[in-house]
Amino acid sequence: MTDNELSTPSLRPIGILHCNATVHHEAPRQSGLGRGTTGRLLVHEEFQNGLADLDGFSHVWLLFWCHHARGRPLQVQPPRDTKKRGVFATRAPQRPNPIGLSAVRLVRRDKRVLHVADHDLLDGTPILDIKPYLAYCDRIDATSAGFVDALPDDANDHRQWWQDKNVAPPTTYAPFLEREGAPGPNERSD
Repeated sequence: MTDNELSTPSLRPIGILHCNATVHHEAPRQSGLGRGTTGRLLVHEEFQNGLADLDGFSHVWLLFWCHHARGRPLQVQPPRDTKKRGVFATRAPQRPNPIGLSAVRLVRRDKRVLHVADHDLLDGTPILDIKPYLAYCDRIDATSAGFVDALPDDANDHRQWWQDKNVAPPTTYAPFLEREGAPGPNERSD
């Protein structure tokens, strides 16, 4: 059997994350930079028993579907960079399979609701799986981050891509842009 003949199983969300961020400009670039952001992960009732014994863990890994991802480019321009990079060398949500992975702080569990903090997800994010963060095997002390090590720390977290393309932003961004005082959906900042 060749790789092209392999069948990928269908994925079903086990729950949905609810939070205040509705567009990617409102979320931190990475969960490790999301200090203070909070959310509620409502796990579907049929999976509630799978949450047993999760109490006592300070952090969990969330695997999720990047439900606002647009397209599947093989090269993307990361937020703090000035050139395109191979998508597999980035954490861009636009990828062949828009699956995300974030380590988030587990604040508490109320039956089938996980209260989480320090995350980078958007409201309505479908959660595919939850796994405990285990420092003894997840922490890696001596690492390198390729081209990312040379990027400036203080560069913008998010790029307003519609400006680069000289088009109006999507209408879903209107509430965010109005709050930030940026050009609205029918305006351009030339």
